[in-house]
Amino acid sequence: MFKTIGNFLFKYRSYTPLPFVALMLIFAEPTLPLMITGFVIAALGETIRLLSVSYAGSETRTTEAVGGSNLVTQGPYGIVRNPLYIGNIMIYTGIGIMSNALFPYLQIAGLIFFTFQYYCIILNEEEYLATAFKEKFKIYTETTGRFFPTFKKIPDSIKSNLPFDLNSGILSEKRTLQAFIFLTAFIITKYILNIYF
Repeated sequence: MFKTIGNFLFKYRSYTPLPFVALMLIFAEPTLPLMITGFVIAALGETIRLLSVSYAGSETRTTEAVGGSNLVTQGPYGIVRNPLYIGNIMIYTGIGIMSNALFPYLQIAGLIFFTFQYYCIILNEEEYLATAFKEKFKIYTETTGRFFPTFKKIPDSIKSNLPFDLNSGILSEKRTLQAFIFLTAFIITKYILNIYF
């Protein structure tokens, strides 16, 4: 059942944040301490994403089906198996905190929903990776955590040796960066308007 849900959520994962974003925009009541706290969390999440896609490339943008031509084990992938999803959860949570919308209920609901969403997606991705990369993936799962970072050394036998390409990472992250900048600007504007009007 989780894998069926995961296939659906994988295909539509670009759209699942929209109800949360809409509620956040409608009910935003930002305060300076929460804006700073939320921004730090969201910016850290975006940094993790940018570093991750600078190794993984544009394959992370596919929406058709779970898959990939490389088992990436470098950069953030050498610490945790799903840095992109951890980055996403941090971005959603951070921006939710920045907005102070329906606090803390919207933020908690978002954290629970997106953790569940990515858990379901990961089950499908890991099944694919176990089939495609067999023993290498088995070693990788023994070396890194699914959601929680570990700092074990990645064996040389499974190192991906992919080039770090920040320019490609930025290009791949363009939509996420644009959304991050827009939402941050909206929240700051709302904060300023609340002070002066």
